[in-house]
Amino acid sequence: MKKIISFFIILTFNFNLFGQDYQKKLFKINNDSLPYRILLPKDFDPNKEYPLLVFLHGAGERGNDNDNQLYHSSNFFLSYEFRNSIPSIIIFPQCPKNSYWAKIKGIPNPKYPTQKESFSDNLPKNSQLLIVESLLSNIENTYKIDPSKRYIAGLSMGGMGTFELVARNPNYFAAGIAICGGANPNWAKFFKKTPLWIFHGMKDKVVPPELSINMYDSIKNYNSESKLTLYENVGHNSWDPAFKEVEIMNWLFSFKKK
Repeated sequence: MKKIISFFIILTFNFNLFGQDYQKKLFKINNDSLPYRILLPKDFDPNKEYPLLVFLHGAGERGNDNDNQLYHSSNFFLSYEFRNSIPSIIIFPQCPKNSYWAKIKGIPNPKYPTQKESFSDNLPKNSQLLIVESLLSNIENTYKIDPSKRYIAGLSMGGMGTFELVARNPNYFAAGIAICGGANPNWAKFFKKTPLWIFHGMKDKVVPPELSINMYDSIKNYNSESKLTLYENVGHNSWDPAFKEVEIMNWLFSFKKK
């Protein structure tokens, strides 16, 4: 039986203390730029291939200070268990204040199911994700990345961005984690090759849990390895119990892109 590693860590310190381990970088392309933080593995070897994980933060962490995107979940990847068990390159880009990871017209009210009005059917141009895609290409040109081990995770706005970035790049990521996000269920066909573990709190009053439930119900018809975990008494901060799931990283990193 595969050994299960617990990645639970009590986050009692200010994230900025840990954030010092994440190098500050600024990616520039044309007339635009994207702040990001990068965490390299312990005993980093530039000649060795590593898995790559990109983490998309929520709407409250937008800006250009290159700090706030670390507020939620960045400490998880600094835990002794993760650093020693899954040496990886971790990327935390920061979305500008006036932008959004996902191309949506607004989060639908659960009383009025208007998903099609919020998430476009045809994946329209998304300039913010285009910059993220360019950043990932730049990372792969700078570091040796294992092409079979590219992963994505995100929460809230970043959960929506996770769905959309995978849908736009169906052959790129090996697996992903989408926490309290949502997307158009009509995109489900794009997830054939990318299993997702989807999380949501049933008392979430910011992003309706129906958005994750509907996505899972559609994706499971194309990808049986995807999972859905709902927390009955949890609100919007479902990332807290999600990152306490014992198997979360073992599950994610167990997948390889063929």
